[in-house]
Amino acid sequence: MIVVQITDTHVKRPGRLAYRRVDSASALAACVDHVNKLVPRPDVALLTGDLVDAGAADEYAVFREIVDELAMPYFLIPGNHDDRGNLRTAFGDHAYLRQDDEFLHYAIDDWPLRLIGLDSTQPGAPEGHMCERRLAWLAAQLDRDPARATLVFMHHPPFLTGIEHMDVQNCRDGAALAKVLAPHRDSIRLLCGHVHRAVHANWMGIACSIGPSPSHAVALDLCPDPTPAFVLEPPACHLVTWTGGFEFTTHLSVIGQFDGPYPFYHADGTLID
Repeated sequence: MIVVQITDTHVKRPGRLAYRRVDSASALAACVDHVNKLVPRPDVALLTGDLVDAGAADEYAVFREIVDELAMPYFLIPGNHDDRGNLRTAFGDHAYLRQDDEFLHYAIDDWPLRLIGLDSTQPGAPEGHMCERRLAWLAAQLDRDPARATLVFMHHPPFLTGIEHMDVQNCRDGAALAKVLAPHRDSIRLLCGHVHRAVHANWMGIACSIGPSPSHAVALDLCPDPTPAFVLEPPACHLVTWTGGFEFTTHLSVIGQFDGPYPFYHADGTLID
């Protein structure tokens, strides 16, 4: 099974650029086209928050028009730039968004690989939170089938990346979340967004990653007290492959046209030198 993670798309109102420079809607459209042309094509797409830039209804209308072109089922969770009410309204036919009357968390059991989406948002705050109610819900989902391979996905990473201005906006309840996840560490993989960079970590014994954005990247600045900035690095998404058991592999899939592929070998099997 192949899962594509698309995150931090920050779609704006028609005609608006993110930070007056980034055409995030066109970037998302290019990403959707890229994903649809992958061979083999992913089985499912996970869009892990900051779907739009200001949580506005007209932004979700643009976003939905683009992501409805995905050739596979897709699932959404909110980020700190999203609005739960407007997101639910825009995707009223996505029944999984109504598994809870407040939070946009859910479990999907339609594939051998279980998918659990978490809502780490706190209205009015850039950082993430996992309150007692959300943690209790997650524990109950995992305990339903504790030996089942599971992708857990959320917007705010619960671990530090070294990019200070993003780390102050991470999930503030990381220790409590780790306590829930730790008994299942051998069977789960945690996917996050928010940082606009491809990052991998072993956090509390749990394999984690942060997906890159198909739009703009947060500058990789590991200096103390960095100036918050973004760069227009090659856009990308993550492909997570699951081959059964608890084996997961993550690939960076860069979006765009590049030279190649070129063969390593001649037709007779000898190496091209």
